[in-house]
Amino acid sequence: MSKNVLIAYFSASGVTARVAREMAEAVGADVYEIRPAQPYTAADLDWTDKQSRSTLEMKDPASRPPLTEPVPDVSGYDAVFVGFPIWWGVEPRAVDTFLDGCGLRGGKAIPFATSGGSGIGAAEKHLRAVCPEADWQPGRLVNRGGAAWAKSVLGM
Repeated sequence: MSKNVLIAYFSASGVTARVAREMAEAVGADVYEIRPAQPYTAADLDWTDKQSRSTLEMKDPASRPPLTEPVPDVSGYDAVFVGFPIWWGVEPRAVDTFLDGCGLRGGKAIPFATSGGSGIGAAEKHLRAVCPEADWQPGRLVNRGGAAWAKSVLGM
């Protein structure tokens, strides 16, 4: 049975993008890259700088960085994978911008994350708070092996 699947992802360094593309190819999914209108510089991503852009965004739960592309309506998809690197234990605020506008009400949503040391548990809880209308499925940290995991989630 063919499934209508979207993989929406945010990637600051390319790691999450690589995993998302592998997953999309494995399951035949459409892809939407969550790209902030203002790309992040190395200085913006310096988590040790209390005044860096990423630090300031993550300190503000209401922060919603504007995106380059309009957020697609995802209501027609059977499943939406939402991918991101872990920042301060949760998803970056650009992902929240996507979730606020994508129409994921009642739709099956599966988070996946990349990280050098953090787990996905806090992010899963936060995603449910940001987008409580979605049918959130258990997520996974997938620095590698994302293609096989995505296929198993979809029963392929």
